[in-house]
Amino acid sequence: MSLKKYEEKRNFRKTSEPKGKTQKVKADLIFVVQKHDATNLHYDFRLELDGILKSWAVPKGPSLNPNEKRLAVMVEDHPFDYKDFEGVIPKGNYGAGEVVVWDNGTYHSIETDDRAKSIPLLKNGLEKGDLKITLHGKKLKGSFALVNMKKPKQNAWLLIKKKDEYATDKDILLNDKSVLSGKGIDEIESPVKKKS
Repeated sequence: MSLKKYEEKRNFRKTSEPKGKTQKVKADLIFVVQKHDATNLHYDFRLELDGILKSWAVPKGPSLNPNEKRLAVMVEDHPFDYKDFEGVIPKGNYGAGEVVVWDNGTYHSIETDDRAKSIPLLKNGLEKGDLKITLHGKKLKGSFALVNMKKPKQNAWLLIKKKDEYATDKDILLNDKSVLSGKGIDEIESPVKKKS
């Protein structure tokens, strides 16, 4: 797992995104979903593993409806500190557009809520292309599967809600404010540049 691709795509003199570095964390594993209004509005689904965030772009956003399988395209790993990133990626930069933290929380393997036991199960699931997880978010709760569609050039996966007590056909995306700032995507502003 490397942040090389992440770093190659960004000019940190022009973007306020966090610089790439892994982080050793001993607390519960975290996940974050960022709403990102780039060329196309989408949601970035990120899972902490080995001190970085494994990341998927979900064009239609996550769903709590087990009948709605959502395309999730695996993208480059992101640094752990990206979990709190909200702001505007400036025009001319990779991923230019507004970003808010739409949801966040903890997660674990569907088989155990123990961090140490979850990690090898998660790595194995990721490698096999069949990742089963339980989310404890502010908006997303319960069991989900990330399943690789075996199309390596597209790196396409499906994000699927499992049938459980949190499953519903209500549109969770209507709850569109940031869980950190309480702002909508249209309320995010560029950081003020300091005069040198």
